[in-house]
Amino acid sequence: MKVNLSGLRPLFGIAVAGLMMAAAIAFPSYTAHAQGQGVGLIRDTEAERVLRSKLDPILTAAGLVPQDVHLHIVQDPSINAFVAEGQHMFLNTGLLMTLDNPNQVTGVMAHETGHMAHGDLVRAAAGMKAATLPLLLSMAAGLAAMIAGAGDAGQAILMGGQQIAERTYLSYSRTVEANADQAGVRFLTATHQSGEGMLQVFRRFQDQEVLSSQHIDPFAQSHPAPADRISALQDLVEASPYRDVKDSPETIYAFDMMRAKLRGYIQPSDVTLRQYPVSDTSKPARYARAMAYFREPNMQKSLGEIESLLADEPNNPYFLEMYGQIKVEMGKVEEGIAPYRRAVELLPDAPLIRVALGAALLGTENPKYTKEAQEQLQTAISQDTDEPLGWYELAQAYSRLGQTGKAELATAERYFIVEAFPQAIQFAGRAQRLLPSGSIDWQRATDILAIAQTQQKAEKRGR
Repeated sequence: MKVNLSGLRPLFGIAVAGLMMAAAIAFPSYTAHAQGQGVGLIRDTEAERVLRSKLDPILTAAGLVPQDVHLHIVQDPSINAFVAEGQHMFLNTGLLMTLDNPNQVTGVMAHETGHMAHGDLVRAAAGMKAATLPLLLSMAAGLAAMIAGAGDAGQAILMGGQQIAERTYLSYSRTVEANADQAGVRFLTATHQSGEGMLQVFRRFQDQEVLSSQHIDPFAQSHPAPADRISALQDLVEASPYRDVKDSPETIYAFDMMRAKLRGYIQPSDVTLRQYPVSDTSKPARYARAMAYFREPNMQKSLGEIESLLADEPNNPYFLEMYGQIKVEMGKVEEGIAPYRRAVELLPDAPLIRVALGAALLGTENPKYTKEAQEQLQTAISQDTDEPLGWYELAQAYSRLGQTGKAELATAERYFIVEAFPQAIQFAGRAQRLLPSGSIDWQRATDILAIAQTQQKAEKRGR
């Protein structure tokens, strides 16, 4: 498990941060938006696979291609999920750690898939444009009145126009959210799953909003009024022939392990140890404690917990990955190689684990492992080209092998991914001068150089 810096503000439903008064709205790419805010994105093979096992069938039912949809886990304690331009779905750790069962998380993902399938981010521009027209008209009339000497009347006109614009957009937003609910239930039904989890989530929101929303005009809320939403959802869920379908024991176990792992990794260790006291010998409890001790750090205790789990499941790739990581952190890097290798054998299509193996091989500083590290990292990059750490480690491997041009190109790739264009230009230029002219690597360096220069110019024009 590792954390990447990103910067996305979590909002349940479509990612619109309120009423933005503009004639049109453009949603920046999630990576560009990321650099300005500083929210953490967590990468973890186990969590991603648990979630994708439930998400991918829903995406297929929605007519989307699962490989084209990017799933991200945001380190944020709020119970939240949202989608962003370019088919990106974001789930907060608060959501994953707080909800009670897999079906609830699946229901949220189905709702967000509804937004994607309907193209709500693109259509939001139309809703925003419709909301802007009353504002612009009121601004013109209000300013005219103020110029004519009717200052109070002008201000009243301006305020009225703003309220109309806000209500127009929020009305549109409520319709979008209700449509996403309906689509989500359809996708769950198509995949023979119950919509009860989605219903439970919104009931939970309703309970939390009872006191705060008693005196709020429901039309001033961006989502359907809680009672109306629950009623509409209940009818849809009860009409499904799969309303009583429960999560399988295997699904529940995988979810419980993922949730325990996240809690142990993210929460203060004393909180985790209260939730999972040493008297609890269940696998999720031992997993959570292993992560909590690892973060303290108390590697000896963490090692003891993970060894007890491996005694029960010696071929669990996630336990092996954790075992290898603990050994590396203890300074016993070479002892971490074998469990990492075994985890890669069990999950050959898990690039994050393969990157960890490559890093461990390089971490020994033993030249006999350098070629193997380079091969493992090259394979990992071919599986996931957007992993900056993989490119960083690959650059180290190439450098040790004396392949300086390839090392410079790998570094350029790393900076290009995170949109650090000045650095990408610098290292792509170095690579271009060192690599054989006309080779595939040389052409890639040329492409990075050209694209990064264009992007850098565009950024300067936008300032």
